[in-house]
Amino acid sequence: MQVLVGKLFPFTIFICLMNIIVLPLVSSSSQQHVKSIDSIADKKDSIHKVSHKLMFEIRLHGFLLWASMGFLMPVGILAIRMSNRQECGTRLKILFYVHVVSQILSLLISTAGAVMSLKNFNNSFNNHHQRLGLALYGIIWLQALTGVLRPCRGSKGRSGWFFAHWLLGTAISILGIINIYTGLRAYHEKTLRIIKPWTIVLTAEISLIAFVYLFQDKWLYIQKQGLILGDESVTPKPQDSSSTEKQKESSSEKY
Repeated sequence: MQVLVGKLFPFTIFICLMNIIVLPLVSSSSQQHVKSIDSIADKKDSIHKVSHKLMFEIRLHGFLLWASMGFLMPVGILAIRMSNRQECGTRLKILFYVHVVSQILSLLISTAGAVMSLKNFNNSFNNHHQRLGLALYGIIWLQALTGVLRPCRGSKGRSGWFFAHWLLGTAISILGIINIYTGLRAYHEKTLRIIKPWTIVLTAEISLIAFVYLFQDKWLYIQKQGLILGDESVTPKPQDSSSTEKQKESSSEKY
């Protein structure tokens, strides 16, 4: 009997030690698994709440900022760039007013998107999208102010104003497009919705606008080489050239 007890005693001690060591580990692992499930459930519940409360506001905010920064702003830049190569006074006026109207609409729409963001969203400004958006809201109003304070052609500060106005407009367009991409990323992280189709469409649109912007110089070069109208090089007469140049200058002085 004593021999049997002596053999069972080490085994009993081993079982007790295993219970002391293994059971807490199993319990801890089980608690972590439960916490992980609760975390996933909370995340899904948060997404469910967003889809009911804020999904419409998020989509509307994204559409407004795309219309402002991704469409109207580039259209205004293309219009004013095309006006620099126009000799007809009527076309020059049309392109100038297209530029002005598109920029005013862009300003108003971006302001509406900013107000919606500040009113309906949790703006902790702890990500790139919110910080960049806040900077853009200030720059676009500064750009509008420089447009209103435009000096007359030939004045002393015209060249400095032109450079500042051009620099601000270019910065708004580039940063605005970047912020649209970061906004799509933030939308995906918030709602887990697929954004790849929208990213492809946006990239195609921006590529088309960039192509048109860069092609204008080449198109003018092709026209000068006479490739559009055949092998004959079309050169305006000196009198016609001087008269069209005067017409353009007289039309441009108004802007």
